[in-house]
Amino acid sequence: MSEPARPRSTSSRRRRPASRRPNEARAPRPEDLWRPARELPEPEPVRPVDDATALVRSLGDPPLPGNRLPAAHYLASVVERAAVLATALAASADLLDQPPTT
Repeated sequence: MSEPARPRSTSSRRRRPASRRPNEARAPRPEDLWRPARELPEPEPVRPVDDATALVRSLGDPPLPGNRLPAAHYLASVVERAAVLATALAASADLLDQPPTT
């Protein structure tokens, strides 16, 4: 009779030490959070638009089955309100683009 086959030993394989990780070698660079910030450029004049929803409408109806018209209406309302607020903010900072007077 022949001997039964013995299972192979896993000790013949070499393994990496568990304590070494590839990311441990790279320590993050400390950033100086209190360094002076670079100076910002002068703001450009803001020109109010005639139709704030043109870009949103060019994308088509929102992909909401059964709710496309109400969703488009609410989306347009939010965009129009944001444009009004942006214009008011620009006016308060004296940044509105004034059309040339003739």
